[in-house]
Amino acid sequence: MASKSISSVPINPSNTRIGWIGTGVMGRSMCGHLIRAGYSVTVFNRTVSKAQTLIDMGAKLADSPNSLAAQSDVVFSIVGYPSDVRHVLLDPISGALSGLNPGGVLVDMTTSEPSLAEEISKAASSANCFSIDAPVSGGDLGAKNGKLAIFAGGDETTVKRLDPLFSLMGKVNFMGTSGKGQFAKLANQITIASTMLGLVEGMIYAHKSGLDVKKFLKAISTGAAGSKSIDLYGDRILKRDFDPGFYVNHFVKDLGICLKECQRMGLALPGLAIAQQLYLSLKAHGEGDLGTQALILSLERLNNVSVQPIM
Repeated sequence: MASKSISSVPINPSNTRIGWIGTGVMGRSMCGHLIRAGYSVTVFNRTVSKAQTLIDMGAKLADSPNSLAAQSDVVFSIVGYPSDVRHVLLDPISGALSGLNPGGVLVDMTTSEPSLAEEISKAASSANCFSIDAPVSGGDLGAKNGKLAIFAGGDETTVKRLDPLFSLMGKVNFMGTSGKGQFAKLANQITIASTMLGLVEGMIYAHKSGLDVKKFLKAISTGAAGSKSIDLYGDRILKRDFDPGFYVNHFVKDLGICLKECQRMGLALPGLAIAQQLYLSLKAHGEGDLGTQALILSLERLNNVSVQPIM
C-alpha cells in the first residue's frame, strides 16, 4: 500500500497486509476478526503461545515488530503499558516503525499517554508514514463481538481510509488530532471508574439491607441507574467470576495516567482519585490479574461483609 493509496485505493484483503502486535485478552479477538474477513495477517507477541490461536487461524508469526512491519501495510498494536508501546513501535532496531515502508500506517490501540501518541505521530511522519492513536472500550465481550468503541486521533483522512478495518472490530469515533484518541479513552476510564464504584457500593448497600442483590440489580437495570457496567459485570460479580475482561493492573495504569494528566491540567477529580486508591488496594492484595469487577472485594474488606455468590 503506497502512500498515495491512503487517499485513492479502498482498503481490502487483496491490497492490504496487516501486522498485529499484542495478542492478549483483547488483541486476540480483535485480530481474529481481520483474519476471518480474509486479510493476510502477521502477528508478534512476546509470549508466542498467546498467539497460537491466531496462527491456527492462518496468521504468520514474526520474530520482531521490525520484521512484522516490513511485511505489513498497516500495523496494529495493543500491548500493556506506555513503555511497551515505545519499545514495540519506536525502538530503533527492533521497533515496527524502523521496518515500515513509506506510506505504511501504525495504529496503536493500547491505552497510553497522549504525549507518546504525539511523539509516535511525529516519528512516523518523519519516516513518510502515518500514525493513529485508537484506544478502545468495551472489554473482552466487546472485542469478541466486534462491538468496541474505538477512539481515534490523528489525520482524519487516514482514519476514514482505515474504516474497513476498524468496522470489523467496532465503531470508530474520530476525536481530533494525534493524542485526542488517548484523551478520549482516559475520559472514558474516568467515567467507568466512578460508575464501577457506584455499582459495587450499591450492591454492598443492598446486601447489607437484606435485599436479594440479583433482584435489586434486575430492578435498577432498566431505570436511571442502568449502565453498561451492570450489564457486563453485575452477573459476573454475583457469581464471583473475577476473570479479566480488563485487568485491574491495566486499569490502575490507566487511572494513574489520568491522575498525572489531571495534575498537569490543574484538575481536581476526587471520584477518579478514590477509585484509583481502591483499585490500588486490590493490587496490594495480589489481585492485579483479576478483572475490574473485582472492585467489590475492596469494598467487602472495608465493610467486613461478603455479598453471597449466586450459583
